Amino acid sequence: MDEGKCCGAGACVMAAPEVFDQRDADGVVVLLDAEPAEHLHAAVREAVSVCPAGAIGLR
Repeated sequence: MDEGKCCGAGACVMAAPEVFDQRDADGVVVLLDAEPAEHLHAAVREAVSVCPAGAIGLR
């Protein structure tokens, strides 16, 4: 997750709310879980694909 690239659209939060959240102050997305459980992997892949800024990647 590259906070510097984040535009605050929140698409990732909508796709995977267990893994991503947004700061109240500026809307920048924060990573809640760097190693989400397997049942969340599809949602995380969706979050990566819908990020308009390309701020999220998979390792």
